[in-house]
Order: sequence, then structure tokens, then C-alpha cells
Amino acid sequence: MPTIYRVILLIERARAYGRGLLRGIARYTSIHGPWLPRIEPEFYRLSRRQSAEWMKELERADGVIAHLADTQTIESIVRSGIPAVIAGIREPAVQAHAVMTNDEAIAQMALDYLLNRGFRRLAYCGLDDMYWSRQRGRTFLHQACQAGCDVRVYEPPARKRPRTDEAERPLLADWLQSLPKPTALLACNDDRGKQILAACKIAGLEVPDEIAILGIDNDELVCELQHPQLSSIALSVEAAGYTAAALLGDLMAGRGSHAARETIVVSPLYVVERQSTDVLAMEDRDVAAGLRFIREHAREGIQVQDVAQASALSRRAVQQRFRRVLGRSVHDEIKRTRIDQMARLLVTTNLPMKEIARLLQCAEVKNLARYFRQQTGLTPAEYRKRYGAK
Repeated sequence: MPTIYRVILLIERARAYGRGLLRGIARYTSIHGPWLPRIEPEFYRLSRRQSAEWMKELERADGVIAHLADTQTIESIVRSGIPAVIAGIREPAVQAHAVMTNDEAIAQMALDYLLNRGFRRLAYCGLDDMYWSRQRGRTFLHQACQAGCDVRVYEPPARKRPRTDEAERPLLADWLQSLPKPTALLACNDDRGKQILAACKIAGLEVPDEIAILGIDNDELVCELQHPQLSSIALSVEAAGYTAAALLGDLMAGRGSHAARETIVVSPLYVVERQSTDVLAMEDRDVAAGLRFIREHAREGIQVQDVAQASALSRRAVQQRFRRVLGRSVHDEIKRTRIDQMARLLVTTNLPMKEIARLLQCAEVKNLARYFRQQTGLTPAEYRKRYGAK
């Protein structure tokens, strides 16, 4: 009879990040379990009892997976010697096996996406007390400046106590009004993006025409309840949850090392485009028309001449304008868009490569796979294994 491990899951369920971790853990246990999960009752959260206090009431646990802001609870887990994998919310859990986001890659994907939409005036709005927000902001600011962009960062006035959403909203509205228009804004996560959308309403600003907003986490409940709906970067959280469960399983079975700290990385996957960024901020309307045509028809095997016709330009003129505005050829933009769509299909479906190639109207599967590897550094199989749901 297999050992049934008793595992504490200190993971909030109100946001996409925590739910993604739990989905990944559930997938692992359905294959390699069973586990006896102990999840913190919601009553304890509502009554503000500390997680560490609740843990004392449990029977002996074999392992812990946690997503926590409370550094004292994290320290108590580490001191207990229980096998654990921890995602720190306010600060990284450097003293334990950890789950961490690749904030530099997330910020770079955001910047690339906004630049491809034609924006050269950018802004960032983060949360100063969250390490991952600071890292995203630093990278976004540095890379945007390197690209020659005008970039602004929201810096709230110093205050001893955290502001409520209602108290901060007028401050955000004033800052948003001060930005040049149009500006594309990266919010450190979807909750911050929701606050920015509300502040835009107070300021009387049109989204996305005056302020385009991109969030992070792709929390569908948060993003799709907004008006306009919020664009966001999807992350490989579910894959990280699966990997965290696999690591904990090895630790509990005595197959892993407590001393050698492992880091499980959550990476950006793709941008889920919704209404809040559905605009091309380009003075060159012909290039904008060509880009819109590529986005809508990339799966149809389109060629440069098709884009030229959609842009009402000659083949030579459209090539010259794309290179001047975007810094790449029309053909490169078509391939970039197709690779992005291929990556989404690899992560979100179990379709075989032959079927993905058919959907992208590519006759040679080998050529498509070879080009995908050149662009991403991974074969399609490796990309799906690393970032897809297990």
C-alpha cells in the first residue's frame, strides 16, 4: 500500500497565482499520490488567525507547500525541519526550496509587446512593499530607457500606514492625468491594473486610446470583470505547482536534499490581449493596418504581398515602412506572430505538432519545429514540458 503523505497547503485561493499552484499540485497528486492535503480553513483567514497558530493544531505533517507574505510563518516552517517548498509574497524565501517568478523576463515580454503596439511613451505602476514588483519595475524602466522610450514610474507619497484603494485612487488619477497621451502602462499585477482602470474613470481618461493598460498574472476573474477588460501576461504558475509537488514528493520520500536549495521558476508565457490594449499607437496608419492584418490572419499562411495589399502600399514601400517603424521586416513580423500563436497552442492544448502545423498552415512540421527552436531556444516538446500543464 503506498504511503499517504499528510501535506499542509498554505496557499490562498482568492487569486489566480494561488489557484494555479493548487491546480498543478492537484495534477501531480492525481498521478503520483494520493496525498492527504490539509488546507487552511477560510474561517481562520477571515478571523485573522496566523497560519503558524493554525499549524500548531494539526497532527504531524510530512511536508508543506506555502505561498505566504508572513515572514514569521515562513521562518517557523524552515525551523521545523519539515520538507517544504515556499513562495514568498513580500520577500523571496531564500532559506528554503522556493518558487519565484522570473520578473526580468516578465518585464521584457511586457515591454516587447507594448513596443510592438507602437507605444514609445510608457509608464509603470507597482507596489513598493513587494520585491517582485520592484524587480519588474527596475527591469521595465531600464529596458524602456535603453529602447529610447519616455517612461514614467508611479511613486506614491511616503506614508507610515498602507493606503486603502479608495484613499489612493485620487492620487493615481492625478498621476495618470499628468502623463503624456497616449501612454501604455504596465501594472505590476492584475489587481494593480484593476485599480488603474478605476482611477482612469475618475480622471475621465479613455482606455485604451489615452491610457493602454497591461496587467500580469492573467487572473481571468479580475481581468474579465473589468470594463474595458484587462489585458494581461499569462504565467507558468500551474507548471510550477506541479514541479513544486514533485520536489516535495521527493523530499518526503527521502530522495531529495534539504541542504541544496532548489528554485522553481515561474516564467511568462504570452500576452492575453483584451480591450485595455486593443489599440495601435502608431502615427504611421499604413503600418498599423498591416500589423492588424497580420494579427488577424497569421494562421492563414499569408505572405508579404498580402500585407502590402492590406496596407494599400507597394511591396517595397511596406517593407521600408515596417523596417523604419518596427526595426524588422514584414516577413519577420509574420514569423514572430506565428511563433507566439504556436507557443500558446503548445501550452494551452495537447494537440500534436502535426495538428498545430496544420492550424498554422505549415506543410513541413520539421521546418516549423526548427524555427521555433531558433526563436525560443527550446524544441516544441521541451517548451510544452517546461511550461504546459502536466
